[in-house]
Amino acid sequence: MNKTALLLIDLQLGLLREPNGVYRGNEVVSLATDLLRRARLASVPVFHVRHDGGPDDDDLARETPGWFHHPDVAPRPGEPVIDKTTSSGFVSGELDQRLRELGIETLVVAGLQTDFCIDSNCRVARNLGYEILLAEDAHSTYDGPELTAAQIIRHHNRILGGSGTVRLKPAAGINF
Repeated sequence: MNKTALLLIDLQLGLLREPNGVYRGNEVVSLATDLLRRARLASVPVFHVRHDGGPDDDDLARETPGWFHHPDVAPRPGEPVIDKTTSSGFVSGELDQRLRELGIETLVVAGLQTDFCIDSNCRVARNLGYEILLAEDAHSTYDGPELTAAQIIRHHNRILGGSGTVRLKPAAGINF
């Protein structure tokens, strides 16, 4: 895939912290780590999106322990980090501008949370004209009041994939 970038969303310690971390958190980090390793080997640009929950967010307040990236997927020097305060990393315009400067047309997406930031970033990016390849097994969320995390993930894969918003592929099958 030429003109492709890897977009890792909110793989932060505050969302992955045990025992209340997201569903399959360790597996998602492992899959994202492998995607990141392969993207770097192929010299594919990597963008890290990080959520700032504000001073009242015990898990994701800026500069608190939970705000930082999981060490297995932490950015290297030179890899852009896009901080956001909403579910989409595209709101400020910085992410879109940086992707366009590199001529990026396709985004490989993995991270957290399926029903918020993954969904929002995929939809906004698609509306901006990007092709989206969602690693169908490398995103996750928490159980909700009416659906389990597994049900939420299946639902979003079906809705996003079925609507043509994204193409779905297991992380191991994504080639850079």
